[in-house]
Amino acid sequence: MNKSINRRNWIKSSLLGLGALTVSPAIAFSRKDSGLHAYLPESTLKEYIPTYNYDESRIMARLSANENPYGPSPKVIQAITESISSGNRYGHQDASTLISMIAEKEGVSKDHIMLGPGSSDLLEKTAFVSFSNGGNIVSADPAYMSIISTARSLGATWKPVPLTKDYAHDLDQMAKAVDSETKLVYVCNPNNPTGSVTDPVKLKAFCASVSKSIPVFVDEAYLEFLDQPDSNTMVGLVAEGKDVIVARTFSKIHGMAGLRIGYIVAQPERIKSITSKVRSTMGLCVTSLKGAIVSMQDQEFLEDCRKKNAECRDFVNTEISALGYDVIPSQTSFLIFPIAMEGQEFMKSMYDSGVGIRVFEINDKPWCRVSMGTREEMEYFVDSFKKVTV
Repeated sequence: MNKSINRRNWIKSSLLGLGALTVSPAIAFSRKDSGLHAYLPESTLKEYIPTYNYDESRIMARLSANENPYGPSPKVIQAITESISSGNRYGHQDASTLISMIAEKEGVSKDHIMLGPGSSDLLEKTAFVSFSNGGNIVSADPAYMSIISTARSLGATWKPVPLTKDYAHDLDQMAKAVDSETKLVYVCNPNNPTGSVTDPVKLKAFCASVSKSIPVFVDEAYLEFLDQPDSNTMVGLVAEGKDVIVARTFSKIHGMAGLRIGYIVAQPERIKSITSKVRSTMGLCVTSLKGAIVSMQDQEFLEDCRKKNAECRDFVNTEISALGYDVIPSQTSFLIFPIAMEGQEFMKSMYDSGVGIRVFEINDKPWCRVSMGTREEMEYFVDSFKKVTV
């Protein structure tokens, strides 16, 4: 009993430390092996890099990369398999077909759509176009760092605004952070790395207001894991003529992370500002395009993935919370929580147990981020976690 109480007290002190980030330096992921560390800001959130060698073939549960363990769907696999014989041809027609499907789904015309090899590619292309002459980017802190890191590499500055105590975007403070040098406001909703969601009504009002003077980029990579994604998306603002850019990806719920395809929805002028400098569909292969077309039609598979992900997330949340750990509420395909154990030791022990996870340091305290796998994998994670930490 004392051990559980001590652990809970330690974890709560860690969470208080996270709350103190409202007055601390900016948070950012720091990947020593990513090639980006040269221009990432100094950070209170850093990733533990393994200091040991491990055999990937011994990993029983790969829960480190927010991948969909159920995808691609069988129909997508069949479509991709059949499309390989067309690999000698460019996929321009398939790209046009996919764009038409996306436009119909999002309620806009085709000139509002741009495809790319994953949403991260489109984030970075937007950064190249927006920050070629410097300026600054406003975002929450913490945030997914792709567009911010690219902007900084081009000479832009980052104006981070800490999340609220319930891990939502502090929209009032973000609006105040916008100045004459701001070129773009970035919103990741649901947010990465916290998994939290900002109120859609408040976010729509924020985007509609700020976009009158500055474009707002809303990254919705994890949107489709929500029970009501249509009520939380900002894509309707694009149809209303607002200067809002919305990013989606086939990497998450569609289970196509390794196939690399995503899209943005924006005003035609914004799309042209990017495509006038970089090419769009030439970076896509016919197999990915064929797969994405079929995946959009396989709603039964996507709904099944959403349901299974939520069940596994609830299971892990319940199990880990029962051990005295305070898990940040998430509506995505991952959970993050502080651990009462040295980070490198914890990571090695979990990998030795056959479980791949991510470990981060926040304010000198280690945190575990675990992606949702199958129910069997999550049960294996919980059993391994108990053996390592209890």
